[in-house]
Amino acid sequence: MQSREWLAIARLPGVGAARLAELAAACPDWPAGWLALLPREAATALRLWLDHPARSPLAADLAADEAWLGAGPARHLLHPDHSHWPRLLGQIADPPPVLWAMGDLSALDPPRLAMVGSRRPTREGLTNAAGFARELAGRGWCVVSGMALGIDAAAQQSALEAGGTSVGVLGCGVDVVYPPRHHRLHRRLQESGGLLLSEHPPGTQARAGYFPRRNRIVTGLSLGVLVVEAAEKSGSLVSARLALEQNREVFALPGSIHNPMARGCLQLIRDGAVLVRQMDDILAEFSQWAVATAIDPPPASGPDPAGEDSLLRWLSDTPTPVDALVSLTGRGVADCQRGLLELELEGAATQAAGGWVRLPTRPGA
Repeated sequence: MQSREWLAIARLPGVGAARLAELAAACPDWPAGWLALLPREAATALRLWLDHPARSPLAADLAADEAWLGAGPARHLLHPDHSHWPRLLGQIADPPPVLWAMGDLSALDPPRLAMVGSRRPTREGLTNAAGFARELAGRGWCVVSGMALGIDAAAQQSALEAGGTSVGVLGCGVDVVYPPRHHRLHRRLQESGGLLLSEHPPGTQARAGYFPRRNRIVTGLSLGVLVVEAAEKSGSLVSARLALEQNREVFALPGSIHNPMARGCLQLIRDGAVLVRQMDDILAEFSQWAVATAIDPPPASGPDPAGEDSLLRWLSDTPTPVDALVSLTGRGVADCQRGLLELELEGAATQAAGGWVRLPTRPGA
């Protein structure tokens, strides 16, 4: 489907993100398949828009949406049929039907790690956030966060200052600066190769209920989440829980038992999060592909030097997401998916929770 159809789907009444994701996974034909599967209220609204668009309550909103998208080259609507749609979102239970984007879509190309933490961090927390973000940027990773005060902003600002990329996921429209003091960061994300994303249409003002929903996108976009500082009851721990539910890696920086902002991280470590002291502690969890990327990048195309398919060489018994394979091989998403399907048909690989894994070689094969 094209952007216009996805805009209409996202505007339908009476159907939420989880239900739309379930329907989209069935790959229904447009529009008959969608009309057959949608709940009655949504199907009626879609039918009216298809048959009599001028009479549809959706018409005014869709016209405003298309006008906003057409007002500048850095404005985009991402949807599951878009070439830059983050495929990692397909692994979560309730991905947004569309994502409004402002900035450089190439920010979605590198492997991504979420960084979250307290809005009232200590000086040590800010220093740690900045240091890890700079090193992530230097190693070719993209820092994903929610542009909140404190740790989020420090991590994103430092990644950009180091010449890296960052994606900010907002609990408002991408054209709304929130919190207001982040107007410089908001502008810099657009001008320095970064990207702003939101599931809410442009002009949507921030609301308290939008931020917990935003967190699922922050973690869903990422291979893992690093919690820098967090109190015992905080939104950062909610993000960590969401990451676990999404089969993402959870990392936490330790701190003093006397520091209230360290207690949430200590709790996460006690519950099984990876204790992080340095960047290599994070990369070790992705060693099946991250370390190899820094040392010996594979060719973008052509036969593998070892005689194996260039996709197969990056697979192991640890699930590797499609997004990671795209970054490693230099191949497009569609090309990677075709290659993975061929490997699956050959019995060389299979899909598992969190990505693709390599199957043991059969005797005599």
